[in-house]
Amino acid sequence: MKKISLLIIIATLAISCGKEAKKSSLEELNAQKTILTAKIDSLNTLLKSVEIKISKLDSDKNLQTITIVPVKNGVFKHFLEIQGVAKANKNIEISPELGGTVTAIPVKEGQKVQLGQLLIQLDDSSIKNSIDELNTQLSLAKTTFERQERLWNQKIGSEMQYLQAKAQKESLENNLSSLKTQARKMRITAPFSGIVDEIFPKLGELTSPQMPAVRLLNLDNVYVEADVTETYLPIIKKGTETVVHFTSINKEIDSKISQVGNYINPANRSFKIRINIDNEDQSIKPNLLADIKIVDFETTGITIPATLVQQDQNGKDYVFTLVTENNTKKVIKNLITVANEYNLEVYVSAGLKETDTLVNAGARFVKDGDHVKISKE
Repeated sequence: MKKISLLIIIATLAISCGKEAKKSSLEELNAQKTILTAKIDSLNTLLKSVEIKISKLDSDKNLQTITIVPVKNGVFKHFLEIQGVAKANKNIEISPELGGTVTAIPVKEGQKVQLGQLLIQLDDSSIKNSIDELNTQLSLAKTTFERQERLWNQKIGSEMQYLQAKAQKESLENNLSSLKTQARKMRITAPFSGIVDEIFPKLGELTSPQMPAVRLLNLDNVYVEADVTETYLPIIKKGTETVVHFTSINKEIDSKISQVGNYINPANRSFKIRINIDNEDQSIKPNLLADIKIVDFETTGITIPATLVQQDQNGKDYVFTLVTENNTKKVIKNLITVANEYNLEVYVSAGLKETDTLVNAGARFVKDGDHVKISKE
């Protein structure tokens, strides 16, 4: 019993000591918390004081941020945009002058040929036989005529015999010349140097003057032809600047109008223009579509982006410019006169000076007289 009582006393003392230790630790933590809280409150007070000072010093904090662009002074051009078609000066379909059977085709499609080169040979055997026969007759007629001429010069024989021999010889010569001309017409030759684009008949087929035999092209000299409405007749002249763009081959060429038509088509009230094109690389083909831009207005002056132009309740155009007053940036509303517009740029004929600076980004969020700050980006 004594042992048990002793154990109980020892356990009671241990529990009591543990409670006192825990109580001491909690008090210390609460004390630390109080100290930290006081420090946080002190820092918050200091932070608010600094923010107030910053706000007083930073006068631009609540100002609208904008970007600026300078006024551009230079050449402004407006273009009339139409479509045209490429054509070649030498693009023909050759037909035979006389009908006949194709006996030879010495060239191939895509082959380059020279002026006078044989393209197709038609059957001329019957003409050649007639020529051989006439040559024999002509040889006899010449001999007969020469003898009659010698006799006539010697006052021998009759004049009638001399004239008959002469007429016979000349008649045969004329017939022979005619047959030789027919024989030449049985040969289809190149009227100019170029490329054989297409051969229509095949070997052994019969051709006629109504049927094309060969398409021959020369792409050295090409041009673009287009129809322009009669409204632009006072503006478009020979020598007017143009830009021709061939979308299919992604090629753009600066050129000038080389010819203006004098006939107004009553069907569509338009006239034709022609633009000569340099085709040194042979890339432009006949009937290739072209987008044509023709200068119909050109001047030197102030141009600005069309996106900066706004309209007020009276329908008047204006932009915002930036001025500096007392070391601050201020927005000013400028009424302007837009004389022309093209490709997102406008030509301003009045209301701006070369030295003006335009409000760009942010122009839709400011008003006349606002103080602003400029973005540093």
